[in-house]
Amino acid sequence: MNHNNSNKQKTVICTCTGTSKEKIEQLIAKGADTIDEISSATGANTGCGSCDILILELLAQENQK
Repeated sequence: MNHNNSNKQKTVICTCTGTSKEKIEQLIAKGADTIDEISSATGANTGCGSCDILILELLAQENQK
């Protein structure tokens, strides 16, 4: 039986760097408001680039609040 303390799995947004949704949300909460700021802080969107739409969606969701 596995007694892992964390049953919550992190949602990975950028598979190239392993950047999680939670990390990006933390950065947005701290004031990051562009994809370039997220990329600079995490390396996300600097590999294959397929996560750009996901990062932009997270930024848009925050801007709607």
